Amino acid sequence: MGNNGKSWFQTFKHLQRGQRINDGWTEENPRPRDWESLYRERWQHDKVVRSTHGVNCTGSCSWKIYVKDGIITWETQQTDYPSTGDNFPEYEPRGCPRGASFSWYTYSPVRVKYPYIRGDLYEMWKEARDRGLDPVEAWASIVQAPDKRERYVKARGKGGFVRFEWQDACEMIAAASIHTIRTYGPDRIAGFSPIPAMSMVSYAAGSRFLSLIGGTILSFYDWYADLPPASPQIWGDQTDVPESGDWYNSKYFIIWGTNLPQTRTPDAHFMVEARYNGTKVVGVSPDYAEYEKFADIWLPAKAGTDGALAIAMTHVILKEFYVDRETPYFTEYAKRFTDLPFLIVMDEKNGEWLSGRFLRASDLNDSHEHGDWKTVVWDASVQRPEVPNGSQGFRWDQSASWNLDMQKEDGTAIDPLLGFLGKEDEIVLASFPYFAGQEGVTSVRRGIPVKHILTKDGTQLKVTTVFDLMLAHVGVGRGLPGDYPADYDDMRPYTPAWQEPITGVKKAHVIQVAREFADNAARTRGKSMIAMGGGTNHWFHSDQIYRCILNLVLLTGSQGVNGGGWAHYVGQEKVRPLEGWQQVAFAGDWIRPTRLQNGTSYFYFVTDQFRYEEENEQKQNGWGGRFNRMHPADFNAMAARLGWLPSFPQFTQNSLDLVKEARERGAKDDQAVIDDVVGRIKSGEIEWAIENPDDPRNFPRVFFNWRSNLLGDSGKGHEYFVRHLVGGDDSVLSEPEHSWKPETVKTDCEAPRGKADLLISMDFRMTSSGLFSDIVLPAATWYEKFDISSTDMHPFIHPFNPAISPPWQAKSDWDAFREISRVFSELAAKHLPEQEDLMITPLGHDSPSEMAQPFGQVRDWRKGEAEAIPGKTMPNFHVVKRDYPNVYGKMITIGPNIKNGYGTKGIKIPGDPVYKELESRLGISRREGIGKGNPELYTDKQAIEAILTMSGTTNGKRAVEGWKSMEAKTGKKLKDIAEAREEEAYTLHDITAQPRTAISSPVWSGLEKDNRRYSPFTVNTEYGLPWHTLTGRQSFYLDHEVMLDFGEGLPIYLPPLAHSAFLHGENQVESTGKSMEIRYLTPHQKWGIHTMFTDTTNMSTLFRGWQVVWMSEKDAKSIGVKDNDWIEVYNRNGAIAARAVVTYRIPEGLAYMYHAQDRTMGVPLTSVTNKRGGTHNSVTRITMKPTHMIGGYSQLSYGFNYYGPTGSQRDTIAVIRPLKEVNWIES
Repeated sequence: MGNNGKSWFQTFKHLQRGQRINDGWTEENPRPRDWESLYRERWQHDKVVRSTHGVNCTGSCSWKIYVKDGIITWETQQTDYPSTGDNFPEYEPRGCPRGASFSWYTYSPVRVKYPYIRGDLYEMWKEARDRGLDPVEAWASIVQAPDKRERYVKARGKGGFVRFEWQDACEMIAAASIHTIRTYGPDRIAGFSPIPAMSMVSYAAGSRFLSLIGGTILSFYDWYADLPPASPQIWGDQTDVPESGDWYNSKYFIIWGTNLPQTRTPDAHFMVEARYNGTKVVGVSPDYAEYEKFADIWLPAKAGTDGALAIAMTHVILKEFYVDRETPYFTEYAKRFTDLPFLIVMDEKNGEWLSGRFLRASDLNDSHEHGDWKTVVWDASVQRPEVPNGSQGFRWDQSASWNLDMQKEDGTAIDPLLGFLGKEDEIVLASFPYFAGQEGVTSVRRGIPVKHILTKDGTQLKVTTVFDLMLAHVGVGRGLPGDYPADYDDMRPYTPAWQEPITGVKKAHVIQVAREFADNAARTRGKSMIAMGGGTNHWFHSDQIYRCILNLVLLTGSQGVNGGGWAHYVGQEKVRPLEGWQQVAFAGDWIRPTRLQNGTSYFYFVTDQFRYEEENEQKQNGWGGRFNRMHPADFNAMAARLGWLPSFPQFTQNSLDLVKEARERGAKDDQAVIDDVVGRIKSGEIEWAIENPDDPRNFPRVFFNWRSNLLGDSGKGHEYFVRHLVGGDDSVLSEPEHSWKPETVKTDCEAPRGKADLLISMDFRMTSSGLFSDIVLPAATWYEKFDISSTDMHPFIHPFNPAISPPWQAKSDWDAFREISRVFSELAAKHLPEQEDLMITPLGHDSPSEMAQPFGQVRDWRKGEAEAIPGKTMPNFHVVKRDYPNVYGKMITIGPNIKNGYGTKGIKIPGDPVYKELESRLGISRREGIGKGNPELYTDKQAIEAILTMSGTTNGKRAVEGWKSMEAKTGKKLKDIAEAREEEAYTLHDITAQPRTAISSPVWSGLEKDNRRYSPFTVNTEYGLPWHTLTGRQSFYLDHEVMLDFGEGLPIYLPPLAHSAFLHGENQVESTGKSMEIRYLTPHQKWGIHTMFTDTTNMSTLFRGWQVVWMSEKDAKSIGVKDNDWIEVYNRNGAIAARAVVTYRIPEGLAYMYHAQDRTMGVPLTSVTNKRGGTHNSVTRITMKPTHMIGGYSQLSYGFNYYGPTGSQRDTIAVIRPLKEVNWIES
């Protein structure tokens, strides 16, 4: 055996016998302990660094990152959160197995280590540069030659990347941007990056650059369908929700469509601990979701029918707690904090009485400033109408009466009457919309009590209250005539019996839960809570689902109460240091305004999804008719020209050229330029780009994608992205000729493919977005840079700190965009001198523009219904100076605009003291250029300090200044809310040492003083501050003309859309055996956060890895599918190949493909297309709801990530069948 045998025996040397001791009971082991060093060295480290994860999981957990010999070795959870107080669960430890796997990415095979460029493009670029062309000329020579452009566009998604240098990358990106600005306009450059709260400085890096050059920045909350439109509709605020610790304060907790243990893992313990503390938990979901095992009752409502369940509960609460017996707490709350007592004018149309708009002060007399915007109640104490404080008009007049004090100017109290029954002048049989009945039945008629009121011109109006309308609408009869149900067993809307065949939930359970929820709120003064999420928010009619559910918290006085109200969780929404972050992110210190575009509309048009609409899918026949039969594209175009929504690019003409042409025609000042442009728009000489989106002049020429996997994750209608924006190989199975065509938006030409000239992705891992891009830049990971993060779920702001420097050639987002801006300015000095840009912005929320269009009446200037007036019947117009050679100098310094003051949500902070603090904290820039002598913003650390200094949640002085600003409007004493913390001023060092609790700021509606848990609208209920709505109260009723036209003035149940897998006339897929049509949903998953973590070794081995679709046992058996079989899912939008997870927990008729499953690993061909399967979004398509496009009207006004159409795709129907042959294309 020789030496090998000797070595083999040597391995058994540890088997030697040792000396026996302890009377033979113990044997001393003589073997060496060298082996232990392997274990001990595994856990040795040189340093520990605090950081967090910049992923949209809402966790924002603080982690310890361990480093040895310059290598990140592992991470564990931090355990030094400030205490929540006695007898209360703590926040620590926060984290989950997904976060614990993140360090894998640092050295993983999917890491983007160097800048990459598509080989064909680089070859042409080098050839042009070698010919002596400068970068801008070289780029023009490529994109202006159709054959050259087609060569690299068609290569997208097919590999072929080569490495190149950062300087070359910056030159190409800068050259493409300059060429685009000169040729088409700056708004043809766009950028998408989601969820700034998860890494604020990284987001701000790209958005600041785009803001300075006049590019278009795309929203994300609405695109993700994280944004619930019902939140602005009801409160005039977007997604202000309780931190998770407040769940523990709840005494009755309904979890409705949000899988807390699975998607809110670090916070789920608060729900469990609340249950141990006696809180009753009710679960609502179509499947046996993970949270149902914690529920005392499971209500298995069928997918998309949540609104029916909620409105039946509303029926029970109104009947038992308002009509059968009065609940004093509920009545008191409803009269002061909701619009239930406000008066509504009844309109007679075609022989029917319909509810109309709110009665206004201007209807009664002319004594009120902004009387069109002041709403009216009936004062029971004097039996006449009165105008209480707090409505929209008071916000923008000079009275300092924007508050909820129910008193007149002379100090006497107003006692608003909830309902007129017993005091009415007449009973009117009114018609109410109803869309869940038999075909052709679209209304029910029910009696309501009305009062007669004389207007200032002597006209008699019939008015009723919102409360009377609500009772009639949901079917609480009170002995009135009409089509009212007799009892809970009556099948007429909206009783518990009515909902049972729709939802599948037993009527007895509906009655029980509604009673318990309300009874608990009555006894605890509002400590009843409902957690909501993607399961309810991703539907086309999500706003109505939410409004029906939120009836329950408003009627029970649970909103604005610790332990009560709504708890919406989908994305990581809350940028706590908002006002400071906005100045850095959108370059408000140098230039205003910024091109902020709602993402859903943008992607709907640039991916041509508007060409594939299903006719009649959104029409509620028999109700309205002026707007609810418009194609969504036509409605969006109308919304743009009326100033309701932004629309970029703005016009087919270059916005820089429009100003030049006006100047050439003699325009001496900015107003003259605007007048000239408006005149040309009215004449039709200037074309709205949204009405001709497929004109090459309106293409999105340069597209930045950073901190995002747009194409592999959120890209609803993935195959349309690939076909029309990217130009790669797609799997779209439909053609536009079979679809519903718009009337005003042009579709004459063939739908173009590959609109973008240059697609840029910046990421630390290779995803679908990178694979379809032209340039991929290596980004630093979350353990390699400075940044900050915040979340809705806890009150802390967490830092990122670099455990190591970015390896290979990776850069932080801040450093990357800084370098791009430097090269851009160098090239602009030759090619792009300073000039003027014409900008339009929508009629914005939280500004006087939200009073632009009185009564919510739609008056289209194009049709001659009104004059074309900027800021009234049109968008706002601005002339903005673009100093392109100085973009870099502005990128790296704080500009002088801060001195003039800044703010957000109508709050103004004085600027001079802030600017001085910034000079002290950031240092003065000594670099030559426009910013010399200004506060420096060169590094990401300086960006963090600027944000913390300028924000009320992190700087006590800013908080107190903000509250003083609110005092001037409201006449209330408010500064005491933050005064005790006025001297606190957080720095990056402070929040790195230990998490710090946010300071109460007027930017947010919850109170955080005295170590209480954050709960939204506690400021409103405890300090008497109005909501940002028309009435100043929480809204049950929306009186905009479009809402009434759609029959959606009140919360109502609307069934899911009747989509089909294919349209009539489209080519059907050849049958290969058994298949079935099924409702296809994409809820959030357990093994990753979106596509993040799913490709790590840990997460891919915790479950099955690769793409899977969950099906019920019965559905799978019906088509011959067994667990783990390969299947294909397809419809007119595309096709997917995946394995089946066959399970008892999914109901029949439903399939889940958890969001998000990228197409980068384990994706074979589908037999449907003979191409590789796509992502979870390959069978989806955006369907936009017109009511979400309203603007210029109080809370229904545009704000970036505030209001707008959502990227809903949950109404999808798809076909599933076995995949008979799994082809990996290996030969």
